Amino acid sequence: RYRDVEDQDGLALAVVEAQCRFRAPAHYDDEVTVRTWVSAARSRMVEFSYELRSAARLLATGMTKHVWVGRDFRPAALPEKYFSVFGIAAHDGHSPTGRN
Repeated sequence: RYRDVEDQDGLALAVVEAQCRFRAPAHYDDEVTVRTWVSAARSRMVEFSYELRSAARLLATGMTKHVWVGRDFRPAALPEKYFSVFGIAAHDGHSPTGRN
């Protein structure tokens, strides 16, 4: 759980980029479904993609890019124990130089 990362490891996700493309309007009382998935992840960054629909009609698409930060809000690396949750292979999490 995300709360575990915050509580146990002192990390949070800070939004560094957001994009939204509106494709069709939603109307009052429309039931809107938001689909979210991890579209890219590394030990220091996670990107989520979004799709908003009302029935079969695509209303909007978007993405947000986040960096992991510590309690001091400085960039930090996600502990390897969470890599599988975000689809990060252990060898992909760290560059050979130690910089990500």
